[in-house]
Amino acid sequence: MKKTQNNIAVATAVSGIIALGATLAATPALAGDKEKCYGVAKAGQNDCATKSSSCAGTSKTDNQGDAFLALPKGLCGKLAGGSLSPKM
Repeated sequence: MKKTQNNIAVATAVSGIIALGATLAATPALAGDKEKCYGVAKAGQNDCATKSSSCAGTSKTDNQGDAFLALPKGLCGKLAGGSLSPKM
């Protein structure tokens, strides 16, 4: 019985580590000179997952409000439709 409890504890810990790794992988690290610019990507050209698509390059429409591109800091505000926060 004790061995089964240990196996469950190990399986739970491993699952937690895998889930944490998946979360960290889904959020790309941006270099200090980059920022996320939402609402400017062409369809299929986004840099990461959105609420309605599962990974980079899967945005459905041009200028999708929750799709972003990693751009040099300061450029997003100069682009028509560019936003530093997702649009709903």
